Amino acid sequence: MTGIISRRDLLQISYGTAAAIGISTVAAELHPVNALAQSGSRNPVSPISNVPKEEKTVSTGSANSRAQLFYRDDWFDEPWLKPEPVLMIHGVGESSITWFGWVPRMAGEFRLLRPDLPGLGRSAIPPNFEWSLANLATTLAHFLDTLEVESAHIIGAKLGGAIAMQFAADYPRRARTLVVASAPVSTPKFSSTAEFEGKKWAEETQRDRLGSAAPQQEIEYWNNMMGSMSQETKDGIKKVTSALNDSMLPRITAPTLVITTDRSAIQPVEAVLHYQKKIPNSRLLVLPSDAYHVAVAKADECVTSVLTFIKETKQRA
Repeated sequence: MTGIISRRDLLQISYGTAAAIGISTVAAELHPVNALAQSGSRNPVSPISNVPKEEKTVSTGSANSRAQLFYRDDWFDEPWLKPEPVLMIHGVGESSITWFGWVPRMAGEFRLLRPDLPGLGRSAIPPNFEWSLANLATTLAHFLDTLEVESAHIIGAKLGGAIAMQFAADYPRRARTLVVASAPVSTPKFSSTAEFEGKKWAEETQRDRLGSAAPQQEIEYWNNMMGSMSQETKDGIKKVTSALNDSMLPRITAPTLVITTDRSAIQPVEAVLHYQKKIPNSRLLVLPSDAYHVAVAKADECVTSVLTFIKETKQRA
């Protein structure tokens, strides 16, 4: 059975309700929320070229393994205000630029902290770095410490979603809310021995990530970005993905929104619903798309849902 329900209703359902109405429940098509969205762009953005952005590098971690993390710090409203922080965690083969479709609207309401993960983007790999989900979460906790951020809303996509869940489980008081988009909790389908063999791997699998609606120019951009990982980073990511499991999920106490798509070739809804049920205070949002990387393919819809989710969570609290 397939149910079509409104965003408001969808954001109210728990995993039990989702199971009751059928795992193939999808969100109704979303109406444009700004004038630019009506132009037909897949990821409408606001004219923000004249808004200053901060790009910095910070040293975090212990004396034995200090990480030099490049990050972007975005806040587009009055500079004297102190907005709530949001930590945004990207996935494999990417960088903090992945969140381009989220920044224009999100940065008008929150301070967005977008670090490049170690070995990706413009962040180096620390000496003696331990490649594990737990240590990546700890690295981000140290990152927040360095910026004197006690807690934040945590958002992660793809492997960044798995890191976000580990962070919320290990540092429950530091996660105000948790949003995970297309996050794996077991070794992903594309984590075979051929996965990290360079640009060819990206080219062969990119359409499944970005979906049939992605223009060729976008596909080529992502092929180049994901094909540029160093061998050391590839080897480290293999260690992380090969050890993925869902043991941390019951320890997550933050209100959680899990986002996926209804026709992903990589992660079926059934698999997402299976692990979402294990997160105590969680909701499932299924958007109509054949893309796996929902945070990019359906960026504007994700932002609308996340803003509503955070607002309703704060109202209930």
